[in-house]
Amino acid sequence: MTKEPRDAPQFYLTAPSPCPYLPGREERKVFTHLIGRRSAALNDTLTQSGFRRSQTIAYRPACEQCRACVSVRVLVDEFRPSRSLRDIAELNADLIGAPIEPRPASEQYALFRSYLDARHADGGMADMSVLDYTMMVEDSHVDTRLIEYRSRGPDSRINGRGLGPLAAVALTDILSDGLSMVYSFYDPALGDRSLGTMMILDHIERARRLGLPHVYLGYWVEGSRKMAYKARFLPQERLGMEGWERRE
Repeated sequence: MTKEPRDAPQFYLTAPSPCPYLPGREERKVFTHLIGRRSAALNDTLTQSGFRRSQTIAYRPACEQCRACVSVRVLVDEFRPSRSLRDIAELNADLIGAPIEPRPASEQYALFRSYLDARHADGGMADMSVLDYTMMVEDSHVDTRLIEYRSRGPDSRINGRGLGPLAAVALTDILSDGLSMVYSFYDPALGDRSLGTMMILDHIERARRLGLPHVYLGYWVEGSRKMAYKARFLPQERLGMEGWERRE
């Protein structure tokens, strides 16, 4: 009899719940746990197969009559920003991102709460406490980093760090073939800076310097205003029934 390893992944299916992207529809997800010595390799494989990570859970949509959620990854080596994206990069040239170990801090949580209250007050994360935030950052068995964005200072060219209050934060997994942006948030008072777009542009440059071919952006949903910005980063690949398909 074949004996299954104790740390082999087991997959589960959630019950139907209201879809957060398309009104009037329900969603279901298939998920597994990312724990044990194989978690990093499993996270790589599952991300390349359209899964996303949340703490020690990897999940992907498994809706019975809908395929609207499409995994998107940017082709780093071929990416060339449009004029509007270059304008956003120039607008935020006074900021610098510093990667740190995934350890939560009160300053991060204060920014996180301000972001949720201003941008996602009716979302599924709206009630997250400081303990919930701590778990989101710390509860990981894979290679992950926090990237803190602050204003550039006189020593930033030397030490790679900024000064002053936090402007934005990204929680990012480092994969064998790219960077996966797990979650990001920013100061809502700086909304005219397009900081969400700035962080994606910065991750593309980081992946290029690391020699990694992809930046994973999560799911794109056609017709969802929340997800429309992801289509701006071209060329990209979208995961379809026949595998990853290029979009110009």
